[in-house]
This record gives sequence, structure tokens and C-alpha cells, in this order.
Amino acid sequence: MSSEHHSVEQTSASAIETAPHLEKKATRSTESFHDKKEHPALDAEPVVRDTEAGVDAHDDSWHTRHSVPLKRVFLAGLAALILGWWISSTILPATRHRWIVQSLFAWFFILVIAFRFIPNSVVTRPVEAVWQPLVAKPFFALPYYIRLGMGWLALIAIVFGSAFGFKLQNNTTYGDRAISVLGLVVFQFCFWATSKHRFHIEWPTVIVGLFIQQAIALFVLKSGAGFHMFKWIATAASDFLNEGLVGAAFFFDDDTVNKHWFFVNTLSTIIFFIAVVQMFYYLGVMQWIIKNFAWFFFKTMNVSGAEAVVAAASPFIGQGESACLVKPYVDIMTESEIHLVMTSGFSTIAGSVLGAYIGLGVPAQNLITASVMSIPASIAISKMRLPEMEEPVTRGHIIVDRGDNEKDAPVNALHAFAKGALFGLVVAGQILCNVLTILSLVATVNGLLTWIGRGFGFHALTLQLILRYIYYPITFFLGVPRGEILRVSELLATKLIENEFAAYLNLQALQASPEALSARGYTIASYALCGFANLGSLGIQIGVLSALAPSRARIIARIGPSAMICGFISTLQAAGIAGMLV
Repeated sequence: MSSEHHSVEQTSASAIETAPHLEKKATRSTESFHDKKEHPALDAEPVVRDTEAGVDAHDDSWHTRHSVPLKRVFLAGLAALILGWWISSTILPATRHRWIVQSLFAWFFILVIAFRFIPNSVVTRPVEAVWQPLVAKPFFALPYYIRLGMGWLALIAIVFGSAFGFKLQNNTTYGDRAISVLGLVVFQFCFWATSKHRFHIEWPTVIVGLFIQQAIALFVLKSGAGFHMFKWIATAASDFLNEGLVGAAFFFDDDTVNKHWFFVNTLSTIIFFIAVVQMFYYLGVMQWIIKNFAWFFFKTMNVSGAEAVVAAASPFIGQGESACLVKPYVDIMTESEIHLVMTSGFSTIAGSVLGAYIGLGVPAQNLITASVMSIPASIAISKMRLPEMEEPVTRGHIIVDRGDNEKDAPVNALHAFAKGALFGLVVAGQILCNVLTILSLVATVNGLLTWIGRGFGFHALTLQLILRYIYYPITFFLGVPRGEILRVSELLATKLIENEFAAYLNLQALQASPEALSARGYTIASYALCGFANLGSLGIQIGVLSALAPSRARIIARIGPSAMICGFISTLQAAGIAGMLV
């Protein structure tokens, strides 16, 4: 741990040296709001720096002199191999049915390789020649409040269009959909009212985030192509993480793995994933991902590259693993960045558990849509609750570093994989300790409440029972049918106190009983439960991030409950939007 911490300190020092403007706090986000001149996420060009350790400029070895030609030959051969695979897989009858996914997969990597040789200006200059005079300049010539008003009008249009522009189904009324719309408004008002820095909220970020969330719901729920695309991504991520269970089966046995024990399955997957990520850092893969995500989200939502990577990865690889994607930067994140990282983890589920919930009868379409919708929603909600008051290192100013000092730097990819596995063991140990103690604490509190409740004639007074009634008005604003509100609110209480798996089990049992939910109530409930926001996951988040950033442990523990609530509401917001469309 000391070497990891030392490496992060070096990364932090390097970032501050190369970006002296970071010494001023609350510069971009605060000034852009007060000046009302332009939205930096759409006007500024991010500065991307890429530094690699261990390269000696004076090295005159044969490998150094021929490294560039060898790399070009390797990339050209790789592109030819991928092209050949695409042609073969498209022709063969056994794989012809998946030609859309194969084409997207193959041509994505072919284009990535091609643009290692082709300047980006070949594409960007023609686009800029059209975009700047026809869109950007006329739009930003307008006063700030007019542009902001146009954004609000676009958001209102897509919300009301979604709620009232499609035919009613499953005995739903327009009144039910109107309640879902009202719930969305109420949730946003509550985040604004409880914001830590209310007057520094970047409203363009909020508007864009909510707009994208609504657009994703329309794309996936009303488009077969959208559903199949996201299902393939989630399945691929789940298959990759399941490879970590091979090692678990070696140490235990297949029967033990099939029991889905947290100690065996989840921790084994985390150790394997962290090892792979560290190897990808050595190979430069993660640096490339962070740089490109930084560009996209800097342009659209004005968030940092590290925030963008974690938020986008959470629905596919989970809350603990997604934070490990930006390991070198966690220790130098701002408080707002850490809050968003935690919120995005709480607001989604991982691809590794997708199959388990589908096995319980939950429609895969609902699970995938809810998780993907939570990417922009978690960004918008987190930035309302805790606006950015500092200058993140990776917001347009990315210092790409492998995170190892010269002494501890891995010598090859296998060494990096082994170092990552060792660090994964430390992270898994912290997760185990935090989850064990938090769940035991909840059981202790429930035992105390039951003992006290018996004095008043209540024989089963628990946190779940109390929250069942507290969540009643929240469940109402989701648009749940009146007679089913109490049953759904109890499911939400189970999710928060225990976990979403227990809540889905209760939902499955409920649907098999005479008191089964209606089609509308079941759809909303399946969306609302789709997230890791519970007390056990709070322990996981604190454990992972504290291991990644020991110097930020106090901040992580302090803002953890706030992030958990934001993630919880994020999934409820997705459920409310689903209520507008069903």
C-alpha cells in the first residue's frame, strides 16, 4: 500500500507541475456560471497530455530505433486480422445472425487503429467547417439566459413528449403518467434545495444529463436496436468478469462457485478485474480510454475524464471495479468528483449480477435500460447535490500516468498483472471487512428496535418497517398504482437495508402470491430496485475508495451516505421515467 500511495503522490505532483492553473480553486465552474458568457463544456478544447514512465530519450538501442516501424507493422497486421475475422464471421452460417454486433465491434477497432496513422483533422476539420458557422457561433452569440431557456424547453419537450406522446398500455392512464412527471420535478427540486453550493450549480450539465437520460429511455424502450445493443454489451461484460471464477473454482470447487457466495464469487471477480486493469494501464489501453472519454464528456457535460470513465463503466463492471479504472487519479480527485464516482456506483448494477436477476424473472430489458439511464442521471444529480468548486486534474487536462514510480514500475505486462492482483487482494480484504461490519450493525439496530417495540406492542419493529412508511410518498411519485404503493415501498426499504438481490427475491415471491403487482407496478418496481444503493454497498464503496486513496478516507466516509441517497434516487428517477412510457 505504501508504494501505491507513494506513486499516487508522484502522479499528483506531476499533474500540479504541468497544470499550474489548478492552484486556483473554483475557477472554471464558478466563473462560467456568474459570467453567463459561455458554457465551457462546449467552447473550450481539452488539453490532453500523455506521459509514459521508463522511456529514455537518449537510448540508442536497436529496439528504440526500430520501435516505431515495428509498431506500425504490428498494428497493420492486427487491423488485417480483425478485418479477416469480420468477413469470415459475417459469411459463416453459425455467426451470421449476429452480424450487426460483429460489425460494430470489428470496425470500431479498425477505425481506432486507422486513426493511429490518419490525422484526426481529416474528420474534425470538415465537421468544424460546418458546425462552427452554422451551429456553434449563432448559438453562442445568444445571451446566456436565452440559451439556458432553450435547454429547459428542449428538456420539457422530451419529458412531456415521452409521457403523453405514446399510446396507453397495461391499463395505464394519463393521470398515472402525469404523476411520474410530477415525481421527476419533485426529485430535482429536492436536490436543488439540499445542494451544498446551490448558487454554483452548473445548470447546462444538469439539463444535458436529464435530457440524455430521457433520450436513452426512448431509444431502448421504444427501439429494438437499442435494447439488443445494450444487452450485448452487458452480456459481454458479464462473461468477462465470470472468467475470474475459474480461479475460484480451482481453489474451491464448481459446486461452491455455483452457490454464489459473496466471499468466493464477488471477491474473486474483483481481484481478477483489478489485475487486468493494471495490465491494461501498463499497455496504455486505459490511458487511451480516459483521454477519449474526457473529450466527449468535457464537450457535453463539463465533467472530468476520470468521472466520465467511472460513470460510464459502472453499469457494466460494477461499483468497485469501475473506481479501479482511474486508480492513479483517485487520490487527487476533488470532493465533487469523489461524490460523483460513488453516486454512479450506487445508481447501477454490474453486468456480473445481470444474469442472476434475469434468472429471478426480472426482464432483461428493464435491468439494462435502468442501468444505462443512470449514467447521465447520476452525473446530473451528483452535480446538483455537490457542485464542483475546484478544478479537477482530468477535466480537459489529463496527465496520463501508469501510476508507478521508476523503482516499482512493472517490467512487463505479466508483472503488471501480478502487481494488480496483489493490490486487488488488499481491496477485497477491505470490502470484506466493511460489508461484514455494516450488515452486522444493521442486524444489531433491528434487534434493539424489536426489543423496544415490544414495549409498545410491536413485535417486529425494524428499520425496514419504518422505511416502508417513510417511502410511501416517494413511491407515490413514481406513478405506482394506489393499491400497490405500500407493497412497492416495502421492497424499496428491503433494498436499502439489505440489498437489491433480497428485494428482487421478495418481488419474485410477491408475483407468485395472490397480491401480485399489476404490469405497471411490476415494471416500475423492477426499475426502482435496479441499483447498488444499500448499506452493504456503502461499505464496499468506502472500502474500495479508501484503499485507492488512503489520504481521502475521511472525505470518502463523510460524503458516502449522501452519495448513496443520490444513487438511490437516481434509480427511482429511472423508474419514474419508465412509468411515463408504459
